[in-house]
Order: sequence, then C-alpha cells, then structure tokens
Amino acid sequence: MIISVIHLLRQEKMLRGWNVEKTADCILGTTRLTAYLMSELKIKGEDLPAEHLHSVEINKTALKDWVYRVPQIPSLLHALVAMGLHLAKSEGQGEIFSSNLVLPLCVGIKFSGMYTVLDIPSVLYLKSNLPSENQSQWKLVFSSQFHGESFSRFSHQILQKGPTLLIVKDTFGYVFGGFASCSWELKPQFQGNSTCFLFTLSPNLGVFTYTGYNDHYMYLNQDQQTMPNGLGMGGQHNYFGLWIDSNYGSGHSKAKPRCTTYNSPQLSAREHFTIETMEVWLVGNFTESELSKTKSVLDADPEAQALLEMIGKTRVSDGLREPAEEEAEE
Repeated sequence: MIISVIHLLRQEKMLRGWNVEKTADCILGTTRLTAYLMSELKIKGEDLPAEHLHSVEINKTALKDWVYRVPQIPSLLHALVAMGLHLAKSEGQGEIFSSNLVLPLCVGIKFSGMYTVLDIPSVLYLKSNLPSENQSQWKLVFSSQFHGESFSRFSHQILQKGPTLLIVKDTFGYVFGGFASCSWELKPQFQGNSTCFLFTLSPNLGVFTYTGYNDHYMYLNQDQQTMPNGLGMGGQHNYFGLWIDSNYGSGHSKAKPRCTTYNSPQLSAREHFTIETMEVWLVGNFTESELSKTKSVLDADPEAQALLEMIGKTRVSDGLREPAEEEAEE
C-alpha cells in the first residue's frame, strides 16, 4: 500500500516538491514504515509480533481499532482509494483528496545537487506525529552537505527560525533526531515545551514524547566556560537524550535505560557518535514573503562568490535556493 501510494503521487505529480531520486532509499523506508504499522496491530489489546501475523486470525474489531488509532493508516487508505479511482481532483464535488494529507510541501530545495537523509515514508511518518500547525510545509534551513561542518554556522542557521526538525545520521547509518516546538535561542537555560519529542528513523521508526519527569526539552549554548556548549534535547547536562557538541562532528545519546524527559532509548548506534550528515528543517505554515526568499549562503559574501568564480568552482549552495517556477512539484 505504501509503495502504491508513493507511485501514484509520483505519477500524478503530487509529491509536493519531494524527489524520489534525491531522497534516501524508498524501499528501505517502506520496509521500516510497514514494520511500524504492523507492530501497532493489536489482538485483544496485546501487541502482535510481526512473525506471527500469518498464523492468527485478525477480527474486525482489531482492524477497526488499528485504522482509527494509527494516523498513517487512514491517510494512506484515503490516498490509495482517491487516486486509484481518479478522484484526486473532482471539479464537480470539490477536492476529494489533496496530497497535503500525506506529505508536507518541500520548500527550499532545487534538487539539482541535493540529497537528503530523509526517505519519503519517513517524511510521511514524521508529518503525522507533528502538531497540525507544523505539518503543511517543511523548509530546509541547514544541511551539513552545503553549509559545512561548523557549529557556529549550524547555530546561526537555526536561531529564531521557529519550530524545527533536527535530523542526524551517524557513521553507522543510524538516523534519528528531535522536534523542537519553539525557536532555538542561545542561552544557558533549558527551553521549549511539552510538545517537543525525540525520534528514530533508522534502523527502526519510533517517536518518544514528554514524560512529565522534568522540563529539559531543548538546550542550546555556545562559548560558555561554566556550562556545556552544544545542542541538547532531554535528560540533563552531560547526559542528554540527544546531544550535538559545539566541537562539531560528535555527540552522544545517553539512556540507561531511558531518557528521563522523553523515555527514549539510545538513539545512535553507539552512545558517543560521529555525525555523517545533519539537517534541520523548519516546519510550519510559511508566508509568501518567507517562501520567496532566494538568498544563497554566498550571496551575503560577494568576495567569496567572486573567488569561487575565479577558480572555476560552482556554488553548491545554489541547490538550496527556491526555484521560481519548478519548486512546487517533482
């Protein structure tokens, strides 16, 4: 069902700016999303191991509970039926199906040279776990592929931007991150609120929400001698559920057995990890003026731009511009 929906969205040019060729492996993402969805199928209120699905009878009550309780299921079924019957755009009866029910609008990527660590099934999964006001549009504001491996650049790109998704891929291929429900601020105190959460996308899908134990939702500090310098979510100083050190390239995910703030396990392959790729996406409803910003990383530095042109180098940051006409669809 997942692959069919993605195929139909692609065929109907309704991927909303996402590009299958420039995202992570869709097949692996589908496998992970399928495993998650099946893990949510409960028989008599109990979890059913995936390996036992073929040997048990699933009654209507269990299926009804599954459809109504797991938000991805009705979205996928709606998309499959509407597009399969060509009801996506019915002029006589109004819009029966819109792809924004499945995917957010992808803003700020001109996919000519861009590759994101997200796969489309993971985008669908994360979108359904976000507050409704943060689901409709995602805009890339930091990518280590383009902005470089600098904590100063990283913090500059995310400060005072609004709610964001932080995505980290470690050198063992684990993909994980956190949703920051408020704008990041540089200060030695914790910030944020109870709608923040941590998540993992690979090797498994999982979202870990606020426990009520403490209010250590978000932390961002730099150039302080007496406080930890870096970005953290959950846990406590020097023992975060997710930590990105200000000496860019390293971090930790400590949970023995669980993060106190989010009840998350260790997210990375190793407790102390090395970053392979990191991205930050602004998530929400953007104004026309925000969407029309086309400034490149190098536009603010004409000398750097001229130097690149002199040595015959192209500006890879152009991949982060918003195309004037070709952004909306694939």
